[in-house]
Amino acid sequence: MLLFGGVQVVMSQIPDFHNMEWLSVVAAIMSFTYSFIGFGLGFAQVIENGRIQGSITGVPADSVADKLWLVFQALGDIAFAYPYSIILLEIQDTLKSPPPENKTMKTASMIAIFVTTFFYLCCGCFGYAAFGNNTPGNLLTGFGFYEPYWLIDFANACIVLHLVGGYQIFSQPVFAFVERWFTNKFPSSGFVNNFYTIKLPLLPSFQMNPLKICFRTAYVASTTVIAMIFPYFNQVLGVLGALNFWPLAIYFPVEMYFVQKKIQPWTRKWVVLRSFSFFCLLVSIVGLIGSIEGLISAKFG
Repeated sequence: MLLFGGVQVVMSQIPDFHNMEWLSVVAAIMSFTYSFIGFGLGFAQVIENGRIQGSITGVPADSVADKLWLVFQALGDIAFAYPYSIILLEIQDTLKSPPPENKTMKTASMIAIFVTTFFYLCCGCFGYAAFGNNTPGNLLTGFGFYEPYWLIDFANACIVLHLVGGYQIFSQPVFAFVERWFTNKFPSSGFVNNFYTIKLPLLPSFQMNPLKICFRTAYVASTTVIAMIFPYFNQVLGVLGALNFWPLAIYFPVEMYFVQKKIQPWTRKWVVLRSFSFFCLLVSIVGLIGSIEGLISAKFG
């Protein structure tokens, strides 16, 4: 974790989203690679077993309450798997026209959701079919598979490289927002607005800003410390997913749609979308409760 944090301190100095095309491509290739490996190993394990492990009711629990906590935590994990609204506009801003950026983004979003759903279902379903109730939270890093060793090691290396890129893709909008706020708040501050050219041996010259160095380094350090305190994969994903899902992926898009299309209150479309938003709010709440319970149980149980 410390090594990963150290790498992110360096990678976080990438100026902005527009300079991340190469990193995004590498992360996407790594994601496809380990997804295919996980899918293939799960499928092969099912064939080797000669039968489907597990049951339709899923992993058993000691009580109904424990089962509900697991279900709620799973909802949080699923919520984390889809919302990319925090970076959607940032990605769209990097596109060139023609065709119009919003049309290109709509097509890309549909393809991305279809592809990710395919891999989620294949890895999730074949993983559970392969290991049943003993399925780890992460098939590859959770040591669901041990052989072939070289392939598992390669897949885990792909995961690490993917996470390096994924961390930056989700962090860059945060960096941009905070730095923009400081720039507007302190327009005459040299610490905030001055850039200095640095030249290192064997590397091209680049510009550094004191605010960017300090804030981005502190941000990476804080997330590294939190990760070391709570090294629990599924529970942490559930908390993050539940916190982000409803406000970013549901509430704001629905409200913007009402304003853009001038939807009148109590019309059929208004009622349907309001009901949908309320249902997703309930999903986020139970997902957050279940994930926090799982986090506390994993830490202190």
